[in-house]
Amino acid sequence: EVQLVESGGGSVQPGGSLRLSCAASGYTFYSSIYMAWFRQAPGKEREGVASIGIRGDSTFYAGSVKGRFTISQDKGKNTVYLQMSSLKPEGTAMYYCAAKRFGGTSLAPNEYNYWGQGTQVTVSS
Repeated sequence: EVQLVESGGGSVQPGGSLRLSCAASGYTFYSSIYMAWFRQAPGKEREGVASIGIRGDSTFYAGSVKGRFTISQDKGKNTVYLQMSSLKPEGTAMYYCAAKRFGGTSLAPNEYNYWGQGTQVTVSS
């Protein structure tokens, strides 16, 4: 069973930066795993932000964040990060970390089996 714990959310002004962390455990014996960040604003559907393959380091980004957000990993710490720069007010949402074992990097929420509890990001002046 994979467990995910997010941290790093908070309030920031437009144009600012934040780094989210997702500490993962429980997948030591799996041959591969893919992880992703999603976000959900009030009244809106959950949308994919960025995905990474833990073995191959392949990454995939939503067009709305490409060039501003970076997903990365620290294998020694079993942690995935989301560095967010040039944040916009529309980036205000609950951010979730998710994981799956098969299927490659993707941003389709229904493909992911494991989810964290989320961390709130608020972008406001």
